[in-house]
Amino acid sequence: MLKTAESRERWLFWLLAVLVLGAGLGLRDPWPADEPRFALVARQMVESGQWLFPMRGDELYADKPPLFMWLQAAALALVGNLRIAFLLPSLLASLGTLWLVRDLGARLYERRAGTHAGWALLFTVAFTFQARRAQIDPLLVFWTTLSAYGLLRHLLRGPDLPMWWLGWFAAGMGVITKGVGVVALLVLIPAAFAIARGWQGIGPMGWRRPATWLGPLVLLLPVALWVGPMLWTVAHSQDPALHAYADDILLRQTAKRYADPWHHRQPAWYFVEVMLTQWIPAWLAVPFLWRDWRDALRAKDARLLVLLGGVVAILLFFSLSAGKREVYILPALPLFCLALGPWLPQVVERVAARRLAFALAALLSAVLGIAGAMVAFGHPSFEQRLDDIRGFAGSGDALGWALLAIGAWGGAMLLFFGLRRGVAALLGTFAGLWLIAGLAMQPLLNDASSARGLMRRAGATIGDDAELGFVAWKEQNLLMADRAVRTFGFKRDAALQLRDALDWQRAAPATRWLMVEANALAPCIDRSVSVDLGISNRRDWWLVPARAVRCAPGEALTPPASAPEEDGT
Repeated sequence: MLKTAESRERWLFWLLAVLVLGAGLGLRDPWPADEPRFALVARQMVESGQWLFPMRGDELYADKPPLFMWLQAAALALVGNLRIAFLLPSLLASLGTLWLVRDLGARLYERRAGTHAGWALLFTVAFTFQARRAQIDPLLVFWTTLSAYGLLRHLLRGPDLPMWWLGWFAAGMGVITKGVGVVALLVLIPAAFAIARGWQGIGPMGWRRPATWLGPLVLLLPVALWVGPMLWTVAHSQDPALHAYADDILLRQTAKRYADPWHHRQPAWYFVEVMLTQWIPAWLAVPFLWRDWRDALRAKDARLLVLLGGVVAILLFFSLSAGKREVYILPALPLFCLALGPWLPQVVERVAARRLAFALAALLSAVLGIAGAMVAFGHPSFEQRLDDIRGFAGSGDALGWALLAIGAWGGAMLLFFGLRRGVAALLGTFAGLWLIAGLAMQPLLNDASSARGLMRRAGATIGDDAELGFVAWKEQNLLMADRAVRTFGFKRDAALQLRDALDWQRAAPATRWLMVEANALAPCIDRSVSVDLGISNRRDWWLVPARAVRCAPGEALTPPASAPEEDGT
């Protein structure tokens, strides 16, 4: 009977994991801020056959190492469908992270610890939300979790040198994913403390053994496989763009970005706010088990010290930099859930914990249901504001009904499970939220959020035989365009882009149109002759035919006003 129960739990877990994380796969296009950028780079890799130096339009893209984009490009080459391919690396990486957490929890403690840690991670809002998006962070979390998996199996269940080497190799893979992939190695700090103080259950690192030192060398292997060919090509090239790319990716986007960030500046306590708001419901278990943590640490349990110490070390590492985003501390979340795992079976049996989970499910259902009713049945001016701000083009009512459906589903979960099974009611409510969001809400919002609707309108306006050039464009515009598009740089000043674009248009004024973001339109462009395409991704876009241009060749163009920033990197 025990084996049957374990088998049922395992099947239920992985079925829900695939449904919750994969709902909506193939039903939407990449959405800003980051998704269109990476998908565009990946598609250009496939189309050009040039994978070593990522390209965004006609410029090199040096903001991130290429591994995530390589995986997207490989998925695109394999399945041939961008809507599926761009999400596959995040989905598979997140499923892999869940497996690692369940397995490591079982190895460090016992099976139930691993299963409960896996459930906690699956339904933590920060993890689920990021796993459903095509950003780099889910892949980074997989590598950091794999790194911690290998290191801890060696230190806490070893010695196991192959696992030790695996931990260092995974850290290297994390480096060529997002630079900060080495953060998993921070678990070695509390591990060293535990070894020095003689805590129970941890073995020596064995630095006096030559085989141990292969670990740091193994870390350099994946880095060298990327950096070596890249630097060799740069060294044998006279192209200044390639040299600038190498300097940018190796220095400015790593050490300088950490030490002297130029955006996303937040206060020192920012990540505490993130944990309290986005690590729900996992952290809600802490008030019920902190005494167990205290007793385990007093008993010198090295397992808990290393897990919690790793969480604290990662938080401190990212808190020391002025630049902060909520996703930065995501690698700490699997360690946090592993630290919860051994005591969660007792927590979910407590009446107070069940009531808290039930109340949270009721609150979530009520808020979403009320919000849905306000959208679906509220004053039309509210829906019009949604259209004006986000360009939803009349999808407000359907969005409201989708929110109402989530609220109704949550209510059904509360009635079905009742107060005695409040934790199950909460997880069922979250499952319904993610399923309805993926299968109903995302398709409704796709045209506006992905720029597909915008580019469809642009193509219909200019006709099949016209040429199109972009000025002050965003990645989603190029990704969703229905034809080959001429670009004039991406990071270049918009006034310089417009100058070159107007010269290009003058060469064939009858067939060439420009698509320009409103803030980049010069005063010498007649808006009454141009076509206002409307708002997409908080920007107003215009189509400019040659007859709307009153600018003389060589005329100085007014610098554009600042556009809303949505760059998430």
